[in-house]
Amino acid sequence: MREIEVSRLTDVIEKLCIEANEHLPEDVKDAIKTCRACEDGEIAKGVLDNIIENFDIADSENVPICQDTGMACVFLEIGQDVHFTGGDLNDAINEGVRRGYDKGYLRKSVVKDPVRRGNTGDNTPAMIYTEIVPGDQVKVTVGPKGFGSENMSQIRMFKPSAGLQGIKDFILEVVETAGPNPCPPMVVGVGIGGTFDKCALLAKKALMRPLNTENPDPYYADLEKEMLEKINKLGIGPQGFGGKTTAIGLNIETMPTHIAGMPCAVNINCHVTRHKTEVL
Repeated sequence: MREIEVSRLTDVIEKLCIEANEHLPEDVKDAIKTCRACEDGEIAKGVLDNIIENFDIADSENVPICQDTGMACVFLEIGQDVHFTGGDLNDAINEGVRRGYDKGYLRKSVVKDPVRRGNTGDNTPAMIYTEIVPGDQVKVTVGPKGFGSENMSQIRMFKPSAGLQGIKDFILEVVETAGPNPCPPMVVGVGIGGTFDKCALLAKKALMRPLNTENPDPYYADLEKEMLEKINKLGIGPQGFGGKTTAIGLNIETMPTHIAGMPCAVNINCHVTRHKTEVL
């Protein structure tokens, strides 16, 4: 059994909150640059040039890429041979978020009650997702999620009779309905299977997967390519001004489900698809 002080987790999450908000992952940058090279419209090229300049400035000056520094989504893959010591795990995670958003001068965007509102003042609580895995390490991923894109996400509980075509139509419907609202070019995370809640989590986790990877199942890898191509034919384009680049990536994650259902969730992210990972 390996013991890890929860204070180490606090320190890591503090750092990842800041880094994720200031430095876009290289795979996302590369995808944006690749799409810029493919655009032929002056407005689309200009918008992508501005996006590239923006993340370059954020990199060099260590400032947030976007004014919406997001709700902190914290994913933990915890080795089953790990024992946390020195305090409560959830408290340690939230302390890391609190410190990170304070030290990094990041916008506090969390309200304490969904209806009555009232800002918590420190961007806590974090959205915490834990998974027990083999081993004695802890993989920590922080993915700040802005709500201009989160608000455009949808879930649908299909019957199996809807088939693959039903899923394809739904993905396109969600993106077309979103239009310019999620600050395209967007990244599309799709979750298929599980239950109502699990397929939504799959879609969120799909956004954490690098854009230069594909689903290990060739069937879904082909579906990822097909749907990305169809989305980019919608013509929404960068920031909704038209063009070939409506999405820079589409990732699909799946899991088994009940014989009577085929849940599907589509989680939209803007081009600022932020996530940073560290292993303890």
